[in-house]
Amino acid sequence: MKESDWKLFKKIKTQALDLYCKNALNDFKQIIDETEKTHHERYGEIYELVHKRDKTLAALFDGHSRSKADLQLMLMRREKIVNQTLISQMSEEFQDQTNPFKFN
Repeated sequence: MKESDWKLFKKIKTQALDLYCKNALNDFKQIIDETEKTHHERYGEIYELVHKRDKTLAALFDGHSRSKADLQLMLMRREKIVNQTLISQMSEEFQDQTNPFKFN
């Protein structure tokens, strides 16, 4: 991994983490605001969603090493939580290597 890609990856990862958490909080708020459901039903939905989101969060962001960067970036791109402007500044090789849609 080129040094320039690594520097951009660190920025992308920081921004993606913030966006991922923002999206999760918005999902929690939607559940909380579903007044036609009981408090218990909403609590159960949030409980399940927190566990699901936590597993995804771990896969996307746990560990910070060059050896995991390509997989993490591919997963972040699949989740559509990356800054495309920063992605476009990375080397063509790393962009291609982390494109989650080329394997479909």
